[in-house]
Amino acid sequence: MARELTPALSFPPELLLKAQGPGLGLRAAIFDVDGVLTDGRIYLSDAGEAFKAFATLDGHGMKLLAQAGIVPIVITGRDSPAVRRRVADLGLAHAAYGAKDKLAVAQPLLQGLGVAWAEVAVIGDDWPDLPLMLRAGFACAPAQAHAEVRAVAHHVTQAAGGHGAAREFCDLLLMAGGHYARLLQGHLQTLDSAG
Repeated sequence: MARELTPALSFPPELLLKAQGPGLGLRAAIFDVDGVLTDGRIYLSDAGEAFKAFATLDGHGMKLLAQAGIVPIVITGRDSPAVRRRVADLGLAHAAYGAKDKLAVAQPLLQGLGVAWAEVAVIGDDWPDLPLMLRAGFACAPAQAHAEVRAVAHHVTQAAGGHGAAREFCDLLLMAGGHYARLLQGHLQTLDSAG
């Protein structure tokens, strides 16, 4: 039998209160891609194919959000096979690609999920993310985000985009919602010991 784990991660109480959102809790989290799930750099091959690097920590954080009942949503201004592949590999059901107006894409998506803006957390790094961040119940920015984005964020992560910023955002939401310790403990079980 595995021993109990006490979470090593902690956030200031006032930040946890903000990350709970202004209402009855958060039900969805919107993620930008370039500069949030990646470091923002785009590598182009001679043939013009774009390459992006994603952090596995971030992907696992998004899966944990889904397990906690917080719907992860990807809304990105660019479209690429790499991003579509990553979203598919993570099993995310909600994503919008090539969104020039992120708010116009987010509004009907959230309405279809029955989620109000007060129940949404957003992490973004540049001006196209501002309309979402200003409406969300909780807004977050990676460490290297543009100054205007950092200025409106409730929290700026210690980690940079593509290097754990999205996971820090996920962990914060999980902890604020009271899900973190349960999910951590659940990872100590194996299929053999679950019976």
